[in-house]
Amino acid sequence: MITRRQALDVGLTRHALHHRLRPGGPWRSLLPGVYLAATGTPTTLQEEMAALVYAGDDSVITGPAALRCHHIGKAIPDHIDVLVPAERKRRDAGFVRLHRTTRMPERIWQTGPVRYALLPRAVADGARGMVSLRDVRALVADAVQRGRCPVPELAAELTGGQKSGSALFRVALADVAEGIRSTAEADLKDLLVKGRLPMPLFNPSLYAADGTFIARPDGWWPELGIAIEVDSQEWHLSPQDHADTLARGRRIARYQIVVLRFTPRQLRSDPATVIREIAQALEGAVGRPPLANIRTVPAGAGAGKAGTSEDAQPFREPAVVA
Repeated sequence: MITRRQALDVGLTRHALHHRLRPGGPWRSLLPGVYLAATGTPTTLQEEMAALVYAGDDSVITGPAALRCHHIGKAIPDHIDVLVPAERKRRDAGFVRLHRTTRMPERIWQTGPVRYALLPRAVADGARGMVSLRDVRALVADAVQRGRCPVPELAAELTGGQKSGSALFRVALADVAEGIRSTAEADLKDLLVKGRLPMPLFNPSLYAADGTFIARPDGWWPELGIAIEVDSQEWHLSPQDHADTLARGRRIARYQIVVLRFTPRQLRSDPATVIREIAQALEGAVGRPPLANIRTVPAGAGAGKAGTSEDAQPFREPAVVA
């Protein structure tokens, strides 16, 4: 990557620069005054470097492009969002979208010469640019579920960041704070609200009286002894996954827990049937003696599931730059 000023400063004449940038020439213009001194399609890294060069000193990539670097979410960004100081006078250009802010990150994640916002800021900025609550929920849940982004850090970004565009982020963060960890679980919550059914605890940890871990169901009505699971085929891609699921089912049955199982497709394609079956199960359990041999720990209460096959893998924070 080279800028027009850099090229002229090292002795290249305007005529020579124009010659290199001619159609079919060895250089190409990526952004105003920013050139790729090579032929062919630029790589993602080259585009990100060009975006930072164009945005100026101390600029930082955020939003979907930074999320891609953090391996969070599945969206392929069609532009690069860059944070720049509020006083900088420069406009969006090409694939670069500039965001003037008085909250420039104090710490960044730097890979070579490319500067990215840390994950909480990238999630918050990415969420503010989305128009679908389902997509925002998926992004926030993915970051939290992987153990990469604690809810309090996201809450701090919500409070400290701009209010414009934050409505969906606020709703999604509240859902995840309640224990929702996937899009399917969020769809389930929406169905329960629609059916005016009592809300379960989402993703609580269930333990036997002797401390033995039983399960972490998607939803749990402790007073009724009923759990609900939204089963997706993507979690059963290997014989070991299937064996773990069967063993989990036997543990649950041993403690007389009633489990309602649905697929994500059922939630979307036949919501009336799902609502009716859940309502019938809850109504039928009224008056059932509570399961006194089970201890319920709500999601986020601090008691993990150490020693179980469902543990999330820890993430080691990359080196950051002040």
